[in-house]
Amino acid sequence: MKNIIVIVGANGFLGRYLSDYYLAKGWEVRAIARREQGLAACVNYYHWDALNYQISWADAFDGATLVVNLAGRSVNCRYNQKNQDLIRDSRVQTTQLVGQAIANCVNPPSYWLNSSTATIYRHAQDKPQDDETGQLGSGFSVSVAKDWEQAFFTADTPEKTHRVALRTAIVMGNEKGTVIDVLNRLCRLYLGGSMGSGQQMVSWIHIEDFCRAIDWISQQQHPDSRYNLSAPNPLPNHEFMQLLRQNNHRKWGLKASKWMLELGAYVLRTETELILKSRWVLPSRLLSQGFEFNYEYFADALKSFKPKVQN
Repeated sequence: MKNIIVIVGANGFLGRYLSDYYLAKGWEVRAIARREQGLAACVNYYHWDALNYQISWADAFDGATLVVNLAGRSVNCRYNQKNQDLIRDSRVQTTQLVGQAIANCVNPPSYWLNSSTATIYRHAQDKPQDDETGQLGSGFSVSVAKDWEQAFFTADTPEKTHRVALRTAIVMGNEKGTVIDVLNRLCRLYLGGSMGSGQQMVSWIHIEDFCRAIDWISQQQHPDSRYNLSAPNPLPNHEFMQLLRQNNHRKWGLKASKWMLELGAYVLRTETELILKSRWVLPSRLLSQGFEFNYEYFADALKSFKPKVQN
């Protein structure tokens, strides 16, 4: 019998890579999204409006082995009230609808892995935050993460369905519009200096290890309820940017003070929190349970991407 994965939000950056990963393993991939554009090839597409429960897409969950919910509006925007509501609702309501679909299954999935975020932890420059002892933070982004996980863990799903929240750090992949692509362009323009104090910690995970970690967790007979998906060696922003400059053959880059970042964020319609918050996150559960990262260090992750030519 063929294994089946259902990916909600399958036409985003993470969803496409995860689709290709499981297609390569010989699984059937059922992709749930608002549009077909951006989906990986060879997936079975189920349309939904991200707002309402409909049998047309909910049937996809019946008989599935694994469900991974990646849906959620981008946080790369200004945090006005309208955008705050959209960010929160796109995560909480989607999670509630997925839970409803699983609850109605005759043959429910064995695993439901739901996106969360490493941003749920406090701004930390004194010590790392792991799965066991990490301290939750405060503010808008943290409140969204808490509501997201509450919707997930209060869903009335069958006992046989293992639920795992994925507290994911910044996922690194060499695709247009992603973090690496944007920062590479800044470096080539000699704008790749340290940001703010440069001491804030950057937690990250390679896209390949992101997919492998999901696969690994879903093979555990009794997985924990929360995992940090983050490489074991986060680094300060100034070192992070230095490695990016080296990757782009730039010996220097203009440093950006806090006021410069605030001005730039206003112009680009985004928020400085995405850059200035210190996310010092460690994957203690993955490591203690035997998961091995292919990319433990950011320098090695950069080498795995296409080399940049000097221009």
